[in-house]
Amino acid sequence: MKITVSRDALVFLISKVASVVPQKPVIPILSNLLLEAKGSTLTLYVTDLTVSVRTSVEANIEREGQIALPAKRFFQLVKELTSNDIMIEVTDELVVVIHAGSSFFKLHGMNQSEFPFFPEISETLSLTFPAPQLKRLFTNSSFAAAKDDSRQALNGIFVRAKAREATFVATDGKRLAKIQAAIELAPEEEISSTIPLKAVEEMIRIMDDDLSVTLSFMEDKVALTSGVTTLVTKLIAGQFPDYERVIPDRSKMQPIHLHKEELVTLLKQIALFTSDVSQAVRFTFDRGRLDLEANHHEIGEGKVHMPVDYKDDTKVIALNPHFLLDILRHCKDEVIDFAMSDSFNPGSILDTTKSLYVIMPMRLSNDT
Repeated sequence: MKITVSRDALVFLISKVASVVPQKPVIPILSNLLLEAKGSTLTLYVTDLTVSVRTSVEANIEREGQIALPAKRFFQLVKELTSNDIMIEVTDELVVVIHAGSSFFKLHGMNQSEFPFFPEISETLSLTFPAPQLKRLFTNSSFAAAKDDSRQALNGIFVRAKAREATFVATDGKRLAKIQAAIELAPEEEISSTIPLKAVEEMIRIMDDDLSVTLSFMEDKVALTSGVTTLVTKLIAGQFPDYERVIPDRSKMQPIHLHKEELVTLLKQIALFTSDVSQAVRFTFDRGRLDLEANHHEIGEGKVHMPVDYKDDTKVIALNPHFLLDILRHCKDEVIDFAMSDSFNPGSILDTTKSLYVIMPMRLSNDT
């Protein structure tokens, strides 16, 4: 194998795939990337056995071939080079010789046969989105997903698509995000899959904003294609919870309009009077105002309020301010619609982008 490739193009590819390489690989070969030179294309492969990424760039190829290289060291070296072009040549002893201007390096590689095969992509059901839209769908839902929960189905984003609508849902049991988008599927086609959170984060990273991207769903995996880059990940097995059961019926509630930025400011202030053990803030809706109160026996007490257009009887609910701040950061509207029934049932927030957020109440006590 002997090639010459643009240093800038190679750095761009590295930015797409580097984070997939595991920090603590279960087998040594996973700390490597696979370089493949064929025709006029240089292709990079990385995998952690759950998420696999393939991306490519045009190169001047004098001799075709493959080699597995230590990914982190190769990535760091390429980023530090200043030459416009890099020449990469593999010797018979699995040593990679790298020339960049007047610089010369040798890097020991591994036999490509040890590197896992890239997953096969079969005929599938596919959804196509403008990249910025899919990024928004993932970003506005993924923050609510669980991290390392024993209930595996919660450690990802559930995607359901049927007819003219796709729904992206994530929950950790304390909050829930449900985002919807218009699509086109045949009447008999339906998608119901849970994508792992790490894969979603990698998908967001590899998408180019000026391209359309395609999600291709198979029986046990899903592929994202963005230009010359393809990511394939295993799907999470198991049943995603019946999330509709915890979404309040907003038709029976009068929404309360809240100015988002003012509420964010007050939440940041009052959150300083909570701790990891006691995170509840008391929300009291009274005629014309919202009072927020937190009380901690070791920290102190905080009370803030803001005017609101509320004319009903007093309502009280305790919420986690950090969870509510997460939701507000993903709302695009200046004024949000908050709805609640009582202290014991979830509150919900709706914005004009078809985004619905649910936040579970916390226990009210004398300290809150």
